[in-house]
Amino acid sequence: MTTVLKIVGLAPELVEPLFSLFEEVHFSGADEQFHPHPFTAAHANELCRYRGSDEYYVMMDDEPRVLAYGMLRGWDEGYEIPSLGIYVSAKARKLGLGKLMMLHLHAAAHLRAAPKIRLKVYKDNHAARHLYEKLGYVFQDASESELIGYFDLSPKRST
Repeated sequence: MTTVLKIVGLAPELVEPLFSLFEEVHFSGADEQFHPHPFTAAHANELCRYRGSDEYYVMMDDEPRVLAYGMLRGWDEGYEIPSLGIYVSAKARKLGLGKLMMLHLHAAAHLRAAPKIRLKVYKDNHAARHLYEKLGYVFQDASESELIGYFDLSPKRST
């Protein structure tokens, strides 16, 4: 039996699977380090009906259940450089799905002509930092506990 993975933009029919992931984020305590917005049923409903410039995605299997959640935000507020956020379900970690979602978000931002992507990560979140560094993010201190990272989307020129 084959498992089908797909990355899709949020839509009204995804409220329940998205909220299931939001419950995991909240009840696992992951919202102490990943807190871009409330992880409530009401917010899942709002995001699945959202129609603005920011982009929200989920990676799903064929059950269907949400394995990962990703976003590019800031365009609604007029920023040229979007902020990236990602969460991978505990049951789907160490499978390379975080990297897949990140690459999808990079491509989406590139298609929107964003020059860079930014993200914040807690200094003690070693697994996330390792992934971001492997992908090419460059970090600087944002605060005593957080780093801010940038990924350059401009075309690379060979010398």
